[in-house]
Amino acid sequence: MTTLGEQVLEALRAAAQPERAAGMQAYMKSAMPYLGVQAVPLQTVCKALFADLRYAANAEWQADVLGLWRGAQYREERYAAIALTGIRAARDFQRMAALGLYEEMIVTGAWWDFVDTIAGQRLFDILVAEPEPMTAAMLDWAGGDDMWKRRSAILCQLRAKGGTDVALLEACIAPSIDSKQFFLRKAIGWALRQYARTDADWVADYVARHEGRLSALSKREALKHIGA
Repeated sequence: MTTLGEQVLEALRAAAQPERAAGMQAYMKSAMPYLGVQAVPLQTVCKALFADLRYAANAEWQADVLGLWRGAQYREERYAAIALTGIRAARDFQRMAALGLYEEMIVTGAWWDFVDTIAGQRLFDILVAEPEPMTAAMLDWAGGDDMWKRRSAILCQLRAKGGTDVALLEACIAPSIDSKQFFLRKAIGWALRQYARTDADWVADYVARHEGRLSALSKREALKHIGA
């Protein structure tokens, strides 16, 4: 019997356009090679393979996710692992018990294409399900040494809209507000720009209050859709 990882790789190979692989790898500046599977075919493969999966326990699901992630030879296999985190059958597993899984994926993935999906979707799911412990965890990540965990903490409320905890947003930005790191500056601007869709006045006021500390990139992104 073939493993899930073997099934995924076989299906990805069948959907691949090998002539695109080098360009995709160059665009993403990836050390890990690509097969040449674009986004829509990748989604189709994952939907077909994962549709009938059922998990009796969180540990079984995490084992499959990590099996795909750790065993990946190609970047698309890791995209499939991320897709597996978001299937309907895993909805009840988006709790603090899954945070260690996502932490490993963020730290070892260490690039925006992996990190941003996990941060903006899965971490938010946990925040909604268990706000108190997850808030504490995100504050810890925001002040830590790992840049990608900092970025994840900043971005974890992208989907929150009117439910945004502005105190948490400010606290997650604060340790990185003076950073010269592009990915942190961009994350700050993105998080503020997204919240501006809900409360433009708050974002404009925040930028004004921190005018001297926010980078030009963060300010430009934050104010992108505010005013004329």
